[in-house]
Order: sequence, then C-alpha cells, then structure tokens
Amino acid sequence: MPEVIFNGSDGRLEGRYVHGEGPTPPLAIVLHPHPLHGGTMNNRVVYAMFQAFQRRGFSVLRFNFRGVGRSQGVFDHGQGELRDAASALDWMQLQNPNSRMVWCAGFSFGAWIAMQLLMRRPEIHRFVCAALPASLYDFTFLAPCPSSGLVIHGDKDIVTSTEAVQKLTDKLQHQRAIEIQVDVIEGADHVFNKQMDAFNTSLEAYLDAHLAPTQPPVSAA
Repeated sequence: MPEVIFNGSDGRLEGRYVHGEGPTPPLAIVLHPHPLHGGTMNNRVVYAMFQAFQRRGFSVLRFNFRGVGRSQGVFDHGQGELRDAASALDWMQLQNPNSRMVWCAGFSFGAWIAMQLLMRRPEIHRFVCAALPASLYDFTFLAPCPSSGLVIHGDKDIVTSTEAVQKLTDKLQHQRAIEIQVDVIEGADHVFNKQMDAFNTSLEAYLDAHLAPTQPPVSAA
C-alpha cells in the first residue's frame, strides 16, 4: 500500500493512499481518532473503513494528523487537524482531477473533524462516522448539515451515550433532504471491541446501498 508524504498547512503529513479504478474514481478520506489517546491512521476501525472504500474502487487516503507518526507539527485541539484534513483532500483532488464524488469518514475525534470538513467543502457527497463523540464536542456548527450519511455507534459506548448520538442525529434529520442513518451495534463499546464483524456489515451495506450499480466492488490490492 503506497506511502505518501504531502504538504499540510504547517508541515509535511504522512499517509497511505490507493488510487481508484477507472478514469473518474470517487474519493474517500478517512480520519483517525484522538492523537493524544493513541489515535493513528493504523487504527483498526480506520483501516476497516479504508479497505471498504478501496474494495469499491475509490481513490482512498488515510493519514496521520500533525504530530503523529512521521507527520510534522504538534497537536492543535482540532483547529490544526481540520487544516490537515483540508490539505489532505486538496492533495487527493490533485491526484484525481476528474472525480465527481467525495466521501469523508472518521472515527471518534476523526468523526468530529470529518463533520467540520463537511461544512467547509461542498463537494463532499456523503459521510460515515464511527463512534461520533456527540457529548464531548460542540456540533452546533452543523447548521444546517449539508450532506446525508451514516453513524455507527456501540450501545455499550461509555465515552458517548447512544442517547446523545440519537439526540444530535434527530436534530439533523429535521433538515430538508438530509437523511442520517444511525446503526447501533449491540454489545459494542467505543472501539467496537469484539464487534468488528458487525461494524463492517453495517458499513458495507450502507456503501453498497448508496453507490451506483455501475461501480461494482473490486478486489483489494
């Protein structure tokens, strides 16, 4: 899986990138959990999302936020990390100038950054959030939420309750033409320990339901 180094707003960023199938592959960017709590692009939930997009012919990128791995810089409490995500999407679009569809995905802290990126980049078509930290961060910036998407949450998540996630997504659902699907995984904790099969089933079913039938899954490299 090709390693890439690209320029962020405050230094070089390290990532893993796979170019998609065909002349105009859709794009997906996957964002990792909190850098100060062990979050990296190699997190297994992040990797599962990366592979799911790759199998469906996407050009897909996961990368380390500033200060993680070989990425330069220091943790910036979300502001710098949002700039990192924007730089990563800019880099992907340079590699895929004819792409007409972008998805963003994130896990926990990465889901919070993904939703902020969604507000700033109108080309993002849909989102996927795992363990959305609805009770940890301010999501009032989603006014309104510009895209539909999927939220996967564990009913044993002690970091953010299912009730907090449902309250947030119910509010977003009131907006015209926006549909937020919430899949609650029975028995799953914040990191989906022992429930990755159920996580993958939810994710892949959503992707298959919202991708054009002319874009069949492909074998991962």
